[in-house]
Amino acid sequence: MTHTGNPFGQVLVALVTPMTADGEVDWPAVEKHIDDVITAGADGIVVTGTTGETSTLTDAEKIRLVEVGKDVAAGRAKIITGGGSNETAHAIELYKASEKAGADGIMIVTPYYNKPTQAGILTHFRLVADATDLPVILYDIPGRTGVPIKYETILRLAKHPNILAIKDAKGDFSEVSRVLNQTDLLYFSGDDANVLPHLSIGATGLIGVTANIAPAPYRAIVDAVNAGDLTAATAEHKRLEPLVRAVMTHVPGTVSAKYILHGLGRIGSPRVRLPLVGPEEWEAAKIEDELALVVGVPGADFSNFRPDRNAAAGGALPKVSGTTR
Repeated sequence: MTHTGNPFGQVLVALVTPMTADGEVDWPAVEKHIDDVITAGADGIVVTGTTGETSTLTDAEKIRLVEVGKDVAAGRAKIITGGGSNETAHAIELYKASEKAGADGIMIVTPYYNKPTQAGILTHFRLVADATDLPVILYDIPGRTGVPIKYETILRLAKHPNILAIKDAKGDFSEVSRVLNQTDLLYFSGDDANVLPHLSIGATGLIGVTANIAPAPYRAIVDAVNAGDLTAATAEHKRLEPLVRAVMTHVPGTVSAKYILHGLGRIGSPRVRLPLVGPEEWEAAKIEDELALVVGVPGADFSNFRPDRNAAAGGALPKVSGTTR
């Protein structure tokens, strides 16, 4: 099935999965958070990705997140399911179920831990893409998977009719340019600090963690780049810089995003599932120091910020464990 244009959106939020204090998914909070970020300018939501704690979600939770996302979005934003599996058969099963649940697209991560060869990576992506009619985003994040998708492999994957895009989180700008020159793939920035540099060399959009807190500035950056106004885009980029640093530097982005969203009163608990834990005292202090430098960012008013280090401390063991098969 060949897709035309951009079926994913441009401002995509790598959605956190709000949880209760005991580590169960807080479904009303999920609905509210999805509505909040769409209202603030997101036109795409990636559920069950790295930021959504895919590694510790059950398959049933992953499918329900797609269903809830579709219901809340109601056509206002695309719902992309991320995560997948490092077992090809399991990944195929999950993505088929996600398609049935109404997902608008899928994001396939490089198999992690196994450390497959490039031939294995190629086969994994092709088989998963063959199993669905949904448009596919490749997710290249060697810092987490241990293996990059090499340039030659990307070129071969780009020939698959369902593989339309790549999320880049390895920061090799020369390779981005080569791929954009040699393929028709849509490029999505997977590094919050590099969104504007990626867009400036031809990327389509972003899949961002910091956008959980402030989608509006990213909407402004993308719209400015689309209009050819680099000055306006750069001004937004500079305003966002301390917030991006607060979210992405000191602890995993999931942890800091939940800590900040809770302090802003936008989710009921900052809880994450083990082995993730909330920030330690010194980490929380660094996050808060960075936030003190945030000025004039829409959706990120920290004048009434009330962080709760005790509520964030530690991690939760859910009643039902996630699955690897």
